[in-house]
Amino acid sequence: MTYPTKSSLVPQSVLREDPDNVQSTTDPWDDRSPAVLVLEDGTTYSGEAYGALGTTFGEAVFSTGMTGYQETLTDPSYHRQVVVMTAPHVGNTGVNDDDPESSKIWVSGYVVRDPALRPSNWRSRRTLEDDLREQGVVGICGIDTRALTRHLRERGAMRVGIFSGDAADAPDHLAKVQAVDAMGGSELASQVSTQEAYVVPAIGTKRFTVAAMDLGIKSMTPHRLAERGIEVHVLPASATFEDITAVEPDGVFFSNGPGDPQAAPQVDVLREVLDARIPFFGICFGNQLLGRALGFGTYKLKYGHRGINQPVMDRTTRKVEVTAHNHGFAVDAPLDGEVTAPADASLGRVRVSHVCLNDDVVEGLECLDIPAFSVQYHPEAAAGPHDAAYLFDRFLELMSTNSDQSATTQKGQH
Repeated sequence: MTYPTKSSLVPQSVLREDPDNVQSTTDPWDDRSPAVLVLEDGTTYSGEAYGALGTTFGEAVFSTGMTGYQETLTDPSYHRQVVVMTAPHVGNTGVNDDDPESSKIWVSGYVVRDPALRPSNWRSRRTLEDDLREQGVVGICGIDTRALTRHLRERGAMRVGIFSGDAADAPDHLAKVQAVDAMGGSELASQVSTQEAYVVPAIGTKRFTVAAMDLGIKSMTPHRLAERGIEVHVLPASATFEDITAVEPDGVFFSNGPGDPQAAPQVDVLREVLDARIPFFGICFGNQLLGRALGFGTYKLKYGHRGINQPVMDRTTRKVEVTAHNHGFAVDAPLDGEVTAPADASLGRVRVSHVCLNDDVVEGLECLDIPAFSVQYHPEAAAGPHDAAYLFDRFLELMSTNSDQSATTQKGQH
């Protein structure tokens, strides 16, 4: 099925020159090259080029956030994904130099309905499309993103290609899309991780040291830890248990990241962390790896959770949080009651601590006999609500309790 362009809905005349804002001197719909989006099931959408010209491939997913596009684009968890924005107008606040979550745009492609006619924000330094072009990100605009989103909800996330400029008229679009590797079975964390360890110093008085494995970490995450007096040693995804213990950490943190958790070698390292009883906190990909280290399975969601408006219940407090998500895989664990960790009884009891209110997907795990817990979402709130910021404090309490217990044990031995 082929869907026509929706660019006729966008005003074609706009102020060409604005002495107060040099960013608005060009109509974003002027002289655009044709572009085509092709899904692996053959569904095709015709629109206009947005960002760089050329060809790109990835997994088509949609994000329901109304704001925060700059944080979304620079989130390494979106590596090899073509992001469809459900918000109709994108680029309204331009791009600034303060909000990126990493050093580059990670999405493979970008799909929007209506690009902003002109950015308007006191922090804006350039247009969103300027950044997309500069970093070679191929996108498409002027298509019915509501229809595309509904299609992905009904059929599931799937491989996709965007072809713009001369590539829009090239042959065999569908064959090229279907030749792309699927997300399932892909190990991607090593492709987005830092190659060298680095330290984020504690802000104020140092209280603890944490070894944070970078599986696609966002810059705001170590900052949230540092705000609480934690010195964060960010380690590559290839770090071994010996690399972690060399930091002499009070706790270990596993970050968000892309790819299939079933293909992640970091599960073995995490198991060593759990066996050593070092306090552990994981988010997003880190939650999936904790699940696998405990012996639970993981599976691919039909279309995933992506956005900054996902309702989750914390079962320990019975409070409902609005949270930021970006995941296409989930942990397969029993929702009710406590169970012994399937991998090894020595890991003790585990329970599901958080659950998504939209679809009952596991959103958090809590170990009851060892110091470890995780959540499936992003509590650092970049971009997103601040409802889950308490989880960093919970990690702080876990390390503090473990430190007190260790001190008591050592005192008793003397």
